[in-house]
Amino acid sequence: MGVNEPSNHFDEEHDVIVVGSGAGGMTAALCAKAEGLSSLVLEKDLLFGGTSAVSGGGIWIPCNDDIPRVGGSDTYEEALTYLKRLIGNEVPQANIEAYLKNAPEMVRHLGKTFDVKFRSVPKYPDYYADLPGGKPGFRSMEPVEFDASKLGDEFDVQRPSFRGTQLFGRIAMNQVEAHTLFSRGAGWIRLMLGMLLRYWFDFAWRRRTHRDRRQTLGQALTGSLREAMMRKDVPLYLGTGMTGLIHENGRVVGVEATQRGETLRLRARRGVVLACGGFESNPEMREQYLPKPTNVAWTAVPPINHGDGIRAGQALGAGLRHMDQVWGSPTVNKPGAAQQITLFVERGMPGCVAVNRKGQRFVNEAATYPDFLKAMYADDAKGNGTVPCWLIFDATFRFKYPMGIFLPGQIEPDAKLPKDWLDRVYYRADSLDALAQKIGVDASNLASTVSKLNGFAKTGVDTEFGKGNSPIDRYYSDRNVKPNPCLGPIEKAPFYAVRLDAGEIGTKGGLVTDERARVLRNDGSVIDGLYAVGNTAAAVMGPTYAGAGSTLGPAMTFGYVAAKDIARATQSATV
Repeated sequence: MGVNEPSNHFDEEHDVIVVGSGAGGMTAALCAKAEGLSSLVLEKDLLFGGTSAVSGGGIWIPCNDDIPRVGGSDTYEEALTYLKRLIGNEVPQANIEAYLKNAPEMVRHLGKTFDVKFRSVPKYPDYYADLPGGKPGFRSMEPVEFDASKLGDEFDVQRPSFRGTQLFGRIAMNQVEAHTLFSRGAGWIRLMLGMLLRYWFDFAWRRRTHRDRRQTLGQALTGSLREAMMRKDVPLYLGTGMTGLIHENGRVVGVEATQRGETLRLRARRGVVLACGGFESNPEMREQYLPKPTNVAWTAVPPINHGDGIRAGQALGAGLRHMDQVWGSPTVNKPGAAQQITLFVERGMPGCVAVNRKGQRFVNEAATYPDFLKAMYADDAKGNGTVPCWLIFDATFRFKYPMGIFLPGQIEPDAKLPKDWLDRVYYRADSLDALAQKIGVDASNLASTVSKLNGFAKTGVDTEFGKGNSPIDRYYSDRNVKPNPCLGPIEKAPFYAVRLDAGEIGTKGGLVTDERARVLRNDGSVIDGLYAVGNTAAAVMGPTYAGAGSTLGPAMTFGYVAAKDIARATQSATV
């Protein structure tokens, strides 16, 4: 990925060229269009939506307009206090303040201008809600449901969601519905039956596809943004991969790309926005930057992000930051899948324990997924064999709760699983000792660990790691289990184990940008005409994860910021 030589020849000209069709990229293109600029989105894949399409679709937006409607309150000062406590000096305060000031504006703008709407999720707490400025809910927002039929033929080129984020692998559910179902909240059975009936009786749509017409999560997000692009005549070129930036007279003036084997030179009169993801699918970059051990096979997102934008910026002298950081998550292998499965929900359910090779606990199983991953590496560094680690559970857990690669046993019993999965994908034995032998874990320590956890389940107090103490621990738990909805005994045979790898939902490191989303060189100077958002840019969250939507919220916000900055620069140039 390099810098291309100057040339007077261009195949096309646009005011703004955006590289990447995820939520950040499409937001930048739409907002540029709203400013009166022509914009074009390039996507190297044959499907649009990037990793945004397979995500939960949430955006973390402090002080969003929906908070008062759902009975909450928030202030800029509280949000700044919270982020500064989490991030410290890892990120310039100007960038943090730009995010907080522009995030609510971005949501408002998308809703009023493009009918792309979001709502607050009142019960989804900040990941560290007990810290000063943290909130027990409200700041995380989700996209309003979207009717896929509005996409027309574009529906066929939208990246589909993971089956694991849908009821029975087919039926869409939003964040509130998922929380009710997984935590067995009031009315969960009635809710599930209603969702089944709605899907079943949509005969006309099911004749076209098994995918749900009612889109939620990342599907609703990318579907609504793409439909807005269609209405506003913002073109999207699929199968068009950037091969380099065109740099003339000290300024980025375009993009060179390949499309169906042909080279295109595309002029960007006002600016280029890099929104093409991180580098989680690039083995060489992983080995160069990420903690060891690392493996591209462990990632939980489609294998589409190879660091193209980061390397293109580097070729122009751009600075890098947070390159050793990921949006970490423990993942499990599902044979035949293009990526691994992240355990967001399962670890908070009662009756499971995570252990290292020594058979010892090392973490609060219900901890946020990035904290879980950090604990894996920290314990592995002590020589305890924690990358990978093991999640142990019993027959009661297996019957009642999902486990990433399979549904609860009451819906999908072992007999329905592929026979060659046993003792390869999941492990089962009639005793803990026999299970420990199968997975290579110290049997004596495992027995002691489980005995201690069973004691915690009786008292409701985890004196080792505090499982169930925080609001985020209890968000995905079984509220019917007392006294602690996250703690249950592991005592009924057969016993099960699933290997957890050190995966991620994206990398955090990328190009250094300022509060206007402009890419900066190592010396702090601006690379004129070049902007970066999303995982192509160094994360504004730094080493932390403030709450659900901390990836997409900043990506979309700085896409909005970039478009506004390009428009301001255009106006200044014409005065």
